[in-house]
Amino acid sequence: MNIITREELNKKLGENSLTLVEVLGEDYYRKFHLPGAINVPLGDDFDERIESAVPDKSRPVVVYCQNKDCDASPKAAERLDKLGYEEVYDYEAGKDDWREAGLPVES
Repeated sequence: MNIITREELNKKLGENSLTLVEVLGEDYYRKFHLPGAINVPLGDDFDERIESAVPDKSRPVVVYCQNKDCDASPKAAERLDKLGYEEVYDYEAGKDDWREAGLPVES
């Protein structure tokens, strides 16, 4: 697993070269999420849901949660590594950091 910064993520989003995954529950996702993000909550069925949502394990995947205090995205990144995804990133600063920087969000 690799850490990705806000600046790096913003650049990669512009290239449309990755899948962005919010790993928080659906209620959090509905409040606001990063542009283009899909919601695959970390839970008992995470492995099955992520493999269905992102079947191409060679495609870069970025996971994120609320902020640096949230441990869901590092756990999700670890699961992705174990599932054989080749390029996994954790945006550990999370969606609070993104919004506080004034970048666009969706709801």
